[in-house]
Amino acid sequence: MLLLASMLAILSSTAAAAHVDIGVGIGVPVALAPVVVVPAPAYYPPPPGLAYYGPPPGYYAPGPGYVWVSGFWSGDHFHRGHWRHR
Repeated sequence: MLLLASMLAILSSTAAAAHVDIGVGIGVPVALAPVVVVPAPAYYPPPPGLAYYGPPPGYYAPGPGYVWVSGFWSGDHFHRGHWRHR
């Protein structure tokens, strides 16, 4: 039993021994350029303003009960203004 205790004491003392390492590097130190991360812009320009397009100048309604429907954007194309009967 004494032998086991003494072996345990010897092994634990060698496992806990302090180590000192000295490293020598040969070469030229190279520093990489820093990576710049640019955040997305916080400001987005407003959409184009709404505009009313009336009937062309010099034109009158084709008859009683007709109204001018202004043109408008729908998805990716523009619908022209036109006369419409109520």
